[in-house]
Amino acid sequence: MTRRDVSAFFITAASTIADAIASIDRSGRVSLALVVDENRRLVNTLTDGDVRRGILAGLSLSDPVSLLLERKRHTPHPDPVTALASTPPLDALRIMHENMVRQLPLLDETGVPIDIVIVSDFLTESVRPIQAVVMAGGQGSRLRPLTEAVPKPMLPVGGKPVMEFIVDQLREVGVKRIHVATHYQAEKIMDHFGDGRAFGVEIEYVHETRPLGTGGALGLLHAPTETTLIINGDILTRIDLRSFCAFHYDHGAEMTVGVRRYEVQVPYGVVDCDGPHVKSLREKPQLSFFVNAGIYLVEPSVFTLIPTGEHLNITDLVETLVAAGRPVVSYPICEYWLDIGHHEDYRRAQEDARKGKLLKSTVRK
Repeated sequence: MTRRDVSAFFITAASTIADAIASIDRSGRVSLALVVDENRRLVNTLTDGDVRRGILAGLSLSDPVSLLLERKRHTPHPDPVTALASTPPLDALRIMHENMVRQLPLLDETGVPIDIVIVSDFLTESVRPIQAVVMAGGQGSRLRPLTEAVPKPMLPVGGKPVMEFIVDQLREVGVKRIHVATHYQAEKIMDHFGDGRAFGVEIEYVHETRPLGTGGALGLLHAPTETTLIINGDILTRIDLRSFCAFHYDHGAEMTVGVRRYEVQVPYGVVDCDGPHVKSLREKPQLSFFVNAGIYLVEPSVFTLIPTGEHLNITDLVETLVAAGRPVVSYPICEYWLDIGHHEDYRRAQEDARKGKLLKSTVRK
């Protein structure tokens, strides 16, 4: 095996969480950031899941990695799993198997990482097959008059339709089967993509004869036997779909909802009261929420809750699952993400395409 240059994955406790995400992005198949001290000795490791869970707990991209390390101290796996660089390959594979990890930093005698091995270095890992559904039936009324001639997913950005970015990204991660849910000006979408072969995928269409809500078209599909990725057809993003899937499986979820942090600056002083008594006054606070990003992963069991040919919003499906106590988790999207819902969003998409932001994974600053 060729030794990896692990120095590219090094960060420190003083690095920002955005730096950690960038390091994980650079590590490619390894998907690991190595936190080292001033002497390059390993302090701990951070996975994509460690970072996303920290963000869900309220940390921001500008916070230091030390806060993630503090959180990790209170998890079932606070310490990194490592081995000496002299460890025989079969022993390294055994260590990964016993500790249920997919990647193993190899250290020299002083504790400095000099290599990383991953399970696929030794074995061909089976990849769970997934299919995708692109929801492309909306009328895009807020984008008129642009959407009078073409449906919103076909609006051109950087020389090609918005939906073509989605199809390309799905193909890049190995998704071959794509269902496209259509309604408004469906022929424009079908004429461009056809059966998908020209784009390296297989496309089938499900047509809503009347609007069925954000999730009703799912009831028109044949019951799937694999995990299904659902994405709105008007979204531009560089989400790491492999990490999204890994997070979904690691948490044993029936449904994973992609979420995005949204901040609102209140223009007034907010008064907190207990009855008539003032408890505090916060001057123009900034409120932070996680909002639905229009990207989901669902297991086949979820489709039994979806009526055939009836109106359904995906938010209602989430509520049904939560009320039944079935596992629904959220996955924070830190990479580039833009919902083209208004004219200003479309103008921003054009500018981002001009700057090359749609061609690579980009962490929001």
